Order: sequence, then structure tokens, then C-alpha cells
Amino acid sequence: MYKISKQFAFSAAHALHGLPDCHPCTRMHGHNYVVTVHLRSKELNETGFVKDYNELKLVKEYIDERLDHRNLNDIMAPLNSSAENLAKMLFDVFKPLLPELYAVEISETPKTSAIYEIDGQ
Repeated sequence: MYKISKQFAFSAAHALHGLPDCHPCTRMHGHNYVVTVHLRSKELNETGFVKDYNELKLVKEYIDERLDHRNLNDIMAPLNSSAENLAKMLFDVFKPLLPELYAVEISETPKTSAIYEIDGQ
């Protein structure tokens, strides 16, 4: 199995609901997010790629137009704007366009990340 990944960055604000009032994430705050898309294939294409990285510009365009410098609560409602929900949302957006996609990883800080990936295959 061949695997590739590519990272994209954006900044956005959010506040999480369902947490105790004293939890810091209930207040509006921001992150410098890193989105990593993970693709895999059993075979390489005629050029020797899983996917040409240049073909992933659609991910950057989506992030720049829809997520960068926005309030994720507005975009993701009624879902809570957790990293886990954001990973699943982006997976659902990109999977029809990128059949090789098997996981989306969201990092809110250099030490944390959440991954949504499909089982098997």
C-alpha cells in the first residue's frame, strides 16, 4: 500500500458547547489549525504517484474560501465545532473528489490532533 499526505493551514475561531461553564473552551477562542489529508492506493498511477500533490489544490481552495478566518460555530452548526467533528466534516467533503482519501487529521495545537479515517480497505 502506498500512502501520501499533505498539510494545509488556516486560522479560525470557535467555542465548544456542552462543557462545564468553567471550561476554557466554552469561551470564544481561536486556533491556527493544520489539516492533513491522507491518501492511499494499492497501485501507482501512470506517473508513479498515488495522486499528484498539485491535484490537492482543491483542498486549499475550500479551506481558504470556507474556513479561514471564520467562526467554525457558524459553519458547522448544529454540530459542535470539535476537531473530531471538523475532521469528519472535511472527510465527507473531500472523499467524493478524492477517492484515494482514507483519513483527515486536524491539529489545533502542535501537541494535539484528531483523526477521522475509514475502516479497512
